[in-house]
Amino acid sequence: MYRIGFDVGGTFTDFTALETGSGEAIHFKTSSTPHDPSEAIETGLRHYVEELGIAPEAFEFVGHGTTVATNMVIERRGVPTGLITTRGARDVLEIGRQTRPHLYDYAVTKPDPLVERYMALEVTERLDADGRVLRPLDEAEVRAAAETLRDAGAQAVAVCFLHAYRDGRHERRAAEIVREVLPDAYVSISSEVLPEFREFERFSTTVINAYVGPRMDRYLERFLQRLSDLDIASAPRTIHSNGGLMSVDTVRSFPVRTCLSGPAAGVVGAAKVAGVSGHPNIVTFDVGGTSTDVSLVEQGRPAFTTSRLVADYPVRCPMLDINVIGAGGGSIAALDDAGALKVGPRSAGAHPGPVAYGQGGTEPTTTDANLVLGRLASDTLLSGRMQVDKDAARDVIAARIAEPLGLTVEEAALGILRIAVANMGRAIRAVSTEKGHRLQDFALFAYGGAGPLHAPAVAVETGIRTVLVPAQPGTMCARGILLSDVGFDFVRTGVSTARPDRWAGIGAAFAEMRRDGTAWLENEGVPEDRRAMQYVIDARYDGQNHEVQVPLDAPDAGFDAFMDGFRAAHRQEYGYDIADRAVEIVNLRLSVSGASGAEPETGYSPQDGDPVLGARQVYFDGGWYETVIYDRARLPVGPFVEGPAIIQEMSSTTIVEPGQRLRVDGSGTMIIEV
Repeated sequence: MYRIGFDVGGTFTDFTALETGSGEAIHFKTSSTPHDPSEAIETGLRHYVEELGIAPEAFEFVGHGTTVATNMVIERRGVPTGLITTRGARDVLEIGRQTRPHLYDYAVTKPDPLVERYMALEVTERLDADGRVLRPLDEAEVRAAAETLRDAGAQAVAVCFLHAYRDGRHERRAAEIVREVLPDAYVSISSEVLPEFREFERFSTTVINAYVGPRMDRYLERFLQRLSDLDIASAPRTIHSNGGLMSVDTVRSFPVRTCLSGPAAGVVGAAKVAGVSGHPNIVTFDVGGTSTDVSLVEQGRPAFTTSRLVADYPVRCPMLDINVIGAGGGSIAALDDAGALKVGPRSAGAHPGPVAYGQGGTEPTTTDANLVLGRLASDTLLSGRMQVDKDAARDVIAARIAEPLGLTVEEAALGILRIAVANMGRAIRAVSTEKGHRLQDFALFAYGGAGPLHAPAVAVETGIRTVLVPAQPGTMCARGILLSDVGFDFVRTGVSTARPDRWAGIGAAFAEMRRDGTAWLENEGVPEDRRAMQYVIDARYDGQNHEVQVPLDAPDAGFDAFMDGFRAAHRQEYGYDIADRAVEIVNLRLSVSGASGAEPETGYSPQDGDPVLGARQVYFDGGWYETVIYDRARLPVGPFVEGPAIIQEMSSTTIVEPGQRLRVDGSGTMIIEV
């Protein structure tokens, strides 16, 4: 039997199939198909079924990572969406937080709301901050608003009422009316999508959920149909932003929770694989074709956050704390108006791709620069299945970068990589040193198609001393899906001062949330012996506006244990605590999970034969170096490979720079000493 996971990226779609008996992993990559991501999924699955001869019924688990929802928001390809809200709250999305993206740059503006103002309609209703009804819902006004949105062509409707996080009765009734008037519309209500206070973030998250819902649903239909056409009967699960897996039905209800689907899988897998190699503290470094995703893992636990921006729109839901920047293999290098060299965030993506791909690209990218410097060869991508044109890459860098700046082609190409590395280094500092962590205490875990290619230089840039490169790093996100657990998060807002006499109420609220979590796990088919629950309280000092997260060992953990945990979390986040200041409890969070039982491979057996494939000239700082080329599959455990060296495999290429050295540990992970 086989477990298969696949991650749909901007440039490539990656697959990993794990044979459950032997533990053998079979990896595959194919170009993504942005017009219909499910097409690339079918291509990869057909490779396993038709070319490798794996019977469709042998797939006992199908795991799926996707950035479809994120890309719809970035490219504004959602459906016409309406908003029904409390009278007086029509412009919450427009007003936002009254902050500018860049205070002194008036050319940078906030994005337009995803709901046009004429489709944001008000109705009479009002709850107070405790959930008591101040004004009953005017159902006639809701029906009239729904009819207006129907006539305006709305395909999705978000219902967001003030203080609905305390009681969703008005929203639920409004949704019933909307569905009567627009039976084919996708309806999201904030009390289900995000039952938390802070109207702007709650409205924004619910609107995004509605905006992407219909097209995400159609994508899932095509995806399920392609599985059916291949006679794969296993019900697929999709990884969501907190690193857990959920069913297709849950994804249909909460597509906004997939905004970090693929990157989250990579972090989960990286944490488990690095742990096997004895490195519980890592910075994950995932470089793909369009972006670089970095995250911090401390003592084997990924860092979490509750909010982020997606295309500058706030999204609030539990998710791994991943910093995403526009720097990848397809990042475009160009001169700005002042003649300075910039790299990213624009990307050539899968189509047309880098100039060397010969698919119509006309602007130089970091992949073109790596080819010019000899770090990639014309016949190494996807084990030679993807041929590239090094001369075309050299010509475009010469014309667009080198000649205008008065540089040699090699100097221009190296400059492109240095700027990309500097951008990557800033992203790493944002999740580490800027949050009170010493990078010298962490290893850099490099994966993605281009991660190992840039990791040694990034380690030098940031002061990290060790780089880890897992087996088949280009498919790490797909492997991470196979190592992920089923999971979901529940939240309840209840702002109150933390006092011993109120602690019993906290325990009662957690008990009610636990019943909801148990029901969800039962619906997902998770057996009792694989269930786990984590309890977290969002809290802050009186007078603060933002919270820190305080994990609890159990829902009945004592008041003193909570206060000690809060002060420790506050010191970690801000560097201080205030012993005599009152503390406010803001949100209660419950994370439920069902263990998959999957573990990363721990044994490594190199293939027979000489690992040395040859040598070629590679350009590093200072000039050209004779560089030995190795086949990763044949590298033995233990002995060091001295830099400069290049290690090739199907999914990626690893660089060892002059003065560095590499060894392979017993699990097959390559360890580079910087």
